[in-house]
Amino acid sequence: MSSELAAWLRRQREDRGWTRTELARQLIRAARARGDTSMPGAGNISHNIYRWERGAVTPAERYKLLYCGAFGIPFSQFGPGRGQGLPPGMVDTGLGVPAPSAYRELLSSDPAPPEGGASAIRREVLMAAHEGSEHAERAEQRGIGEATLEQFRADTASLAVQYLTGDTFGVFTEMRRVRNRITDALSRRQWPRDAAELYLLAGCLSALMAAAAVNLGYPQAAGELTRAGWAYATGIDHRPLMARLRLCAAYAAYWSGHPQECADLARSGLGFLADGQGAAQLHLLGGLAAARRGDAASARQAIAAARDARDREHHDELLEIGGEFGFSRATQSYYAGFVLAEAGAVEAAAELELATSLYAAGPGPDEQHSRRCRMLAHTDLAIARLRAGALDAAIAALEPVLALPPGERTAVQGQRLSAARAELAQPAYRGSAQARGLAEQLAAFGPAELGRLPAQDGVGQGHA
Repeated sequence: MSSELAAWLRRQREDRGWTRTELARQLIRAARARGDTSMPGAGNISHNIYRWERGAVTPAERYKLLYCGAFGIPFSQFGPGRGQGLPPGMVDTGLGVPAPSAYRELLSSDPAPPEGGASAIRREVLMAAHEGSEHAERAEQRGIGEATLEQFRADTASLAVQYLTGDTFGVFTEMRRVRNRITDALSRRQWPRDAAELYLLAGCLSALMAAAAVNLGYPQAAGELTRAGWAYATGIDHRPLMARLRLCAAYAAYWSGHPQECADLARSGLGFLADGQGAAQLHLLGGLAAARRGDAASARQAIAAARDARDREHHDELLEIGGEFGFSRATQSYYAGFVLAEAGAVEAAAELELATSLYAAGPGPDEQHSRRCRMLAHTDLAIARLRAGALDAAIAALEPVLALPPGERTAVQGQRLSAARAELAQPAYRGSAQARGLAEQLAAFGPAELGRLPAQDGVGQGHA
């Protein structure tokens, strides 16, 4: 397409004080006046007008005739060369009838534009006014209804609770469905306050999906999900959500076999959240990483820091959502017991026994318990008892774990049971039919379809 025609098209539009959107409307009206009802929407036509006026492509003959109708000129006057004839098969119907302008009253009431620079000034001022009016019209249009937004809130809160006790993969697929609906909503024009809430919910679902991905045996995918969530959290500067996503990233790093990266991410998360349940979780993850590196003193300090952080009053939107975003005292006791066990502390078994008794007593006020974490507490208590030579007590601790339905069995739980099998392979249990039978049960525990975690001892995800 010639640059002369592109410049001519733009000049004709601007001389009339039309924006591209207004010209698109005029072309649609001209088409309807000719009985053509197959035109695309104004948004698509505006994009085409932008390309035509840049000279990227040439308007089809259909659009050239519609331009004539919108501009009120015969086809013979279309374009910078005024002597061109009709294209083959086309009939000149005489002067086009211009479609009514949205701003005709304004334009007709103005005196004729002065010559030279004054005309250009007038054109720019009118266009600025028209563009502002059109933008305000779009800004008034809310991209999501209150009922839909409320449904997204309810879905996110429900999934945070379902994750504590439900089928991990089934809940994961539902999380993905809701997240995709939210991201579809974000692709449309939204009011700022609605967009902020959608970003928060998308970030929360990314965190939940990351936790599920680790339990399904895919910590690398969990890392990617946390990075997606981070984009939503930083977009609204939501520090509790940032801290949560750092916790999820630290957890994924640990299960990928990188305890130092886990420690660094947990420390980073504490920079966004220093008090409350979320901070306690971050301290304990840092303690776990320290224990894995053989730093027992730092591991103990992390347990004490977690207790202090929990005692400091803190409230945020994630705690209001609840479910997986909470951190019960039973689960905090479980984490502390596991960190102690990893650090080789003799009091680990007592802390894990406390955790299982707290789970058995039921949730405290404003608490919810994770069955996943409860079963991990039983598993790690069994490992501690096996190390102490108490085979019968270990079998009793594992009874509820081995009774879990397949949908609630996770890669994390399977890895912890591998650690129990390693204890059963110790010389103290050789020749024991009871130990051999338990080892066979543990070997058959993990569903074959789950991903595989690196061979290491680790803490189980599930924070409530």
